[in-house]
Amino acid sequence: MSIAFRAGRPRRAGLLHRLREDLTVVADRDPAVRTRAEALLAPFLPALWLHRPASRLHARGHRVTARVLSLAGRFLSGGVDIHPGARVGRRLFIDHAAAVVIGEDAVIGDDVTLYHQVTLGAVGWWRDRRRLPGERRHPTLGDRVVVGAGASVLGPVRIGDDSLIGAHALVTTDVPAGSRVGAPPSEIHPKGRPALTRAGGTETKRKRSGL
Repeated sequence: MSIAFRAGRPRRAGLLHRLREDLTVVADRDPAVRTRAEALLAPFLPALWLHRPASRLHARGHRVTARVLSLAGRFLSGGVDIHPGARVGRRLFIDHAAAVVIGEDAVIGDDVTLYHQVTLGAVGWWRDRRRLPGERRHPTLGDRVVVGAGASVLGPVRIGDDSLIGAHALVTTDVPAGSRVGAPPSEIHPKGRPALTRAGGTETKRKRSGL
């Protein structure tokens, strides 16, 4: 996972170049967007653009000011919550930008795509309180990772480059590069027939009333 080895390498580019790059990413990955001018309306951009100065302030110890910028980005984007401590790579794209959470020490590589309602979070404060000082709590995503709608990646796990996390998947262990992780598909039961449910390890029939 290349992001783990590049974390300390400076990534400096001119402000205008980075802005144009962000708009190009939106135009390339959102089929509903036709031009860069239209890409300016992508709802996740305020959160991403305010995260960059917030991250620098957070690294210098100005935590309160950094959190204020983070909250402003969350408000302007309609719900993209990027903690100032998170490290975000180049060309991040967040589709629909609704209810996305990126935790404090999460690391995101280059060319990553997140869909709405994605959580890159911790496993719970009751476990994190027992971690040693400086021990990681949030995930590391490699380059070109795609995380589908409603998926949760929890804990200090590593998602390898070019992996795809399917919609509504729950990931709590490391994922090798190039992997595909999917949630169980929904079951379809024809109307008027009893559905099968599992109880105590065996399948039992349950009548579906009103259907």
